[in-house]
Amino acid sequence: MLYGIIISFITLICILLIIVVLLQPGQKEGLSGGLAAGMAGGASMGARRTADLLSKTTTILATLFLALSVLANFAIDRSGATQSTIQQSGFGGEPIEQMDFTAPSQTESAVPQQESFQIED
Repeated sequence: MLYGIIISFITLICILLIIVVLLQPGQKEGLSGGLAAGMAGGASMGARRTADLLSKTTTILATLFLALSVLANFAIDRSGATQSTIQQSGFGGEPIEQMDFTAPSQTESAVPQQESFQIED
């Protein structure tokens, strides 16, 4: 339950982070220049203040993303599992600890066998 809530917040933050990064200005271009020029009056928020706001928003969202990602790792319900899924399944569906590695392989070798020739005198 908690894990699902954290993942929902992470998804929302990712979407917001994508939008904020795309709104940031490039080389002397972007929303900060166009927004400041298009605002009525233009004195309340200049191009520089818009860029500062977007930079601070990016930093805050990135920090939240990192913190929630670490928190999500601890919120995963492991339900008493002591091994990973790969260790539990093993090769052929049986656990790795129970496999007999001393028995010969049942599959044909991928390396072609060479016949040995003996020269008789």
